[in-house]
Amino acid sequence: MSKLPAQSDLRHVIYALSDALDLVGVDDVAHGKRVGIMAAECGKVMGLPEAETTFLFDLGMLHDIGVSSTQTHHHLVAQFDWESSQAHAEKGYLLLREFAPLSRMAIPVRYHHTRWEKLSKMPSSDVTVEQANEANLIFLVDRVDAMSAPYYGSDLFDHLEEIRGHIKGGIGSYFAPELVQVFMEASQAEAFWLLLESRSIQSYLQNLLAHGESYQATFAELKQLAVIFSNIVDAKSPFTAHHSLGVARLARFIAERSGISAENCDKLEIAGLLHDLGKLRVPDEILDKPGKLDSHERRIINTHSFETYQVLRNIGGFEEIALWAAYHHEEPDGMGYPFHVHEKDLSIEARILRVADIFQAMAQDRPYRAGLTEHEVLVFLKELANKGSLDASIVNLVSENMPQAMAAAISAESDSF
Repeated sequence: MSKLPAQSDLRHVIYALSDALDLVGVDDVAHGKRVGIMAAECGKVMGLPEAETTFLFDLGMLHDIGVSSTQTHHHLVAQFDWESSQAHAEKGYLLLREFAPLSRMAIPVRYHHTRWEKLSKMPSSDVTVEQANEANLIFLVDRVDAMSAPYYGSDLFDHLEEIRGHIKGGIGSYFAPELVQVFMEASQAEAFWLLLESRSIQSYLQNLLAHGESYQATFAELKQLAVIFSNIVDAKSPFTAHHSLGVARLARFIAERSGISAENCDKLEIAGLLHDLGKLRVPDEILDKPGKLDSHERRIINTHSFETYQVLRNIGGFEEIALWAAYHHEEPDGMGYPFHVHEKDLSIEARILRVADIFQAMAQDRPYRAGLTEHEVLVFLKELANKGSLDASIVNLVSENMPQAMAAAISAESDSF
């Protein structure tokens, strides 16, 4: 099984990619980590071993892996018991259950918005006692964070008794009595709440990474994890279903025919899968706007590749992946965004990914139009190349392999990759 040349610790990759999940909060980008910290601190009060408290942190950090939409995030934070909350929990379950390193989280994620009065009566064949407790603990501290969100950085301590009282009022209905008792004990200490401040969150994360077991990921594992996150991104808008999968497949196809090493073809495939991570921070109403964007909306959209870079840049072994993904809107003439990199500083891999991104977007069926034909896609690409917006040599290579390139771009719609 192939591995990336600079070994990537799977835990580091997962922790970094969790930043992308938190981007959905737009102005609040630490929800998952705060839920994880509270869950782990409750686990310590229960006397759980370190491995179990670390699992609770990881579970809290990834519990909203099924959330792509900023509107969904808003409802989950604004309403204590939103009637449509189960949809994202079910999606999270489906994303996690087939990925062995994270599959233990699947069932707790599935039930992390299920009331205790229902969860406690479910058959053990559906959810074990341990899984029910894990799910309900995440539900409890998730609701704590939702109620606390308006007060972080200002007057949180003035509202603690109100928040704790609300949780206490859910004993037996929303939450398991013993878990409410654990939370009440853990949250008595001021330190419990101070850990949720931005500076403390980073220290908490660094401590877990420093003391956790190293797990050197294979390329197959990294690719599967990247596919999971590409699904999250592509589900954000009805316009972009399977886009990242198609871009990754097409980029690899072009790279292989450009004589790029197998090692870099692997890395470019990962970059293609993750290139639009930053779009998770773009509000739904902008991403799905049917008409032309105004200048303010365009500036917001133009931040997404920088956000992708911020998520990927600190992962060991991802140094080139981060740049290739971040540069997918850079143009050889220096007129792209957000870095305005010129041709001499754009690697062949970055230039390939840009062509693949535009090609796939044009070829893919969208709700508002059918995908362009091979001829129409090629005409569009050549126009951009003539303007200096695309590498003409890559466009020419695509032109020579047009049927296969088209198949690579759109076959992801019926293929799980």
